[in-house]
Amino acid sequence: MRALIALEPPPTDVWLARVVRAPGRVNLIGEHTDYNEGFVLPIAIDLGIAIALIPTDDRRVTLTLADGGESETFDLDAIGPRTGRWIDYVAGTAWAMAGAGLPVRGFRGVLASDLPQGAGLSSSAALELASAFAMSGGAEPPADRMTLARLAQRAENAYVGVACGLMDQFASAHGEAGAALLLDCRSLDHRPVPMPLDEVAIVVTHSGSERRLGQSAYNERRAQCDAAVAAIATREPGVQSLRDVTPAKLDAAVAAGALDPLLERRARHVVGENERVLDTVTALESGDLEAAGRLLAASHASLRDLYEVSSPELDALVEIATATAGVLGSRLTGAGFGGCTVTLVRREAVGRLTDAILREYPPRTALTPRVFEVQPSDGAGVVEAVDAGV
Repeated sequence: MRALIALEPPPTDVWLARVVRAPGRVNLIGEHTDYNEGFVLPIAIDLGIAIALIPTDDRRVTLTLADGGESETFDLDAIGPRTGRWIDYVAGTAWAMAGAGLPVRGFRGVLASDLPQGAGLSSSAALELASAFAMSGGAEPPADRMTLARLAQRAENAYVGVACGLMDQFASAHGEAGAALLLDCRSLDHRPVPMPLDEVAIVVTHSGSERRLGQSAYNERRAQCDAAVAAIATREPGVQSLRDVTPAKLDAAVAAGALDPLLERRARHVVGENERVLDTVTALESGDLEAAGRLLAASHASLRDLYEVSSPELDALVEIATATAGVLGSRLTGAGFGGCTVTLVRREAVGRLTDAILREYPPRTALTPRVFEVQPSDGAGVVEAVDAGV
C-alpha cells in the first residue's frame, strides 16, 4: 500500500494518510436476476480498489489515478451534473450520501486498482464503496452496510445513469472471507454460504474482450423482463416481478399466447436462474460439488441461448474449461458480451485448466486471456493509516 502514498501535504497540521479498500466481486451464479427481485450468489474477491487519502477541511475531493496520473476534482458543496468520466462514481456517491444526511468530507487521494478493466468484476461498485469510506475521513461511514450498498446503488442509478441492481454494491459492502453470499433481492435477507475451498478453487478468466453489453442493451433486457411481467400479470394479478413467476405460471402464459417467443426466452432464463441459485446453495452446503458444477453449466447455457448475452469468446472459454478433467462447471459472469468466466474446479486441476486455456484459447480468438484464482474476501473497510511522509 505504501506505493499509493504520493500526496501533497494538506492545509492542516495532520500529516497522516489513511488507506481504504473495497473488493470487486464475481457472481458465482444468479445473473440478471437482481433487478427482477430474485436471488444471487456473489463472492467478494481479493482484487479491488484502494484509496490512500489525506482528509481535508476544504470541501474538495481530489483523486489521482496511480496508474497514469490522471487527476479529477469536484466540490462537495457544488457537485453538479455527471461528466461522463470515472469521477462520476465518486461524485455520485457523495451526492447520495449527502442526500441521506450522512456527513461527507473532502480529501486528497490516490487510487489504485488491481481489477481488470472491462472485465465485469464490478469495479464501479468497488469505487463507490471505497469512496464512501474515503469521504468519511478514511473511516467507517455512520450507516449500516446495507444502507451503504443502497446509497452506492442510488449513486449509480440516479446520478451516473446506469440502471444496475443491488448485487454488486451489496457484495462489495458485505463480503465475507471464505464464503459466497446468498442475497434475496426483494427482502434483502442475506447470509453467507461457506465455500469448500479445501476441495475446490474459484478461477476467473478474463477473455481479453471487454464487456460490450452497452447500456442500451442492458436497459433493453430490463424492459423485456418488465414487458413479460405485464403480460403474465394479465392472467396472474399477484405477479409483480419475475420473482413471482413459477415454471408452471410461465408455461400457462405461453400456452395462452400471452408471451411472444422473445419475451418467453427472457422470462424463462430468469425463472430458471432463480431456481438454480437456490439449488446451488443446497448443493454447496451438502457437499454435492458435481451438482453445483452442473448448475453453473446450465446457467451459462441459459444466458447464451435464452437471455442471449454471451459471446463467442466467452463460449470458447466455457467449452475449453468444460473439456478439462477436474472442472466441475463454468459460466460467464457479469452482464455478458465479453468480460469474464467463473469456473469451479477441483484444486488439483487448477494448473491443468490454466494450461488448457493458455494453449487453446488464443488460436481460437486471437486474444490473450488472463487466468487467476480468486479468494472470497471481506467487504469494504479501512486498511491502515501510514505516515504519508514515508
